[in-house]
Amino acid sequence: MNKAQLVEAIADKMGGRQQAADAVDAVLDAVVRAVVAGDRVSVTGFGSFEKVDRPARYARNPQTGERVRVKKTSVPRFRAGQGFKDLVSGSKKLPRGGEVAVKKAPKGSLSGGASATVKKAAAKKSAAKKATAKRAAGKKAAAKKTTAKKATGASAATAKTAAAKKTTAKKSPAKKATATKAPAKKSTARKTTAKKTTARKK
Repeated sequence: MNKAQLVEAIADKMGGRQQAADAVDAVLDAVVRAVVAGDRVSVTGFGSFEKVDRPARYARNPQTGERVRVKKTSVPRFRAGQGFKDLVSGSKKLPRGGEVAVKKAPKGSLSGGASATVKKAAAKKSAAKKATAKRAAGKKAAAKKTTAKKATGASAATAKTAAAKKTTAKKSPAKKATATKAPAKKSTARKTTAKKTTARKK
């Protein structure tokens, strides 16, 4: 069944072929727009339409057998509902005539109308604004952290240089002390030599 045949099949219920064509076009357009936007369209008893992201991968050309790189892409996917599956498998019988094959929507679910769509759009906008505000706050916090790290790194470097200066200052007096002690040793050596000479003379 193609689109024209689908329109003909529901023309009697919609009150004419033009009304049926408009209804089919409106339903398909709404489904496509919602899936492209990333929303999931679910029809109770029939199935759900959703957008699925496929990562980049390698595939093989069936004609040449050559390995081909396939880019990351998004594809639409339809999952049949349990009622649809049961009717196709034969576990449930298809109702005759004009009875509804798919379950009717629960009461109150269709009362939102255009106001519900407007509310959803407003909620999405507010969520997007909140997300951008959070991102901006995160960037500011990261910038503050980097500046704080740089400052602490600079203070640590200055502390290291000060410690190095202190150690060199401590080492230099020790060298002076050893230098002053050395002449004392020489004087004691001179005294011993003088004693030896006096002993020899005697």
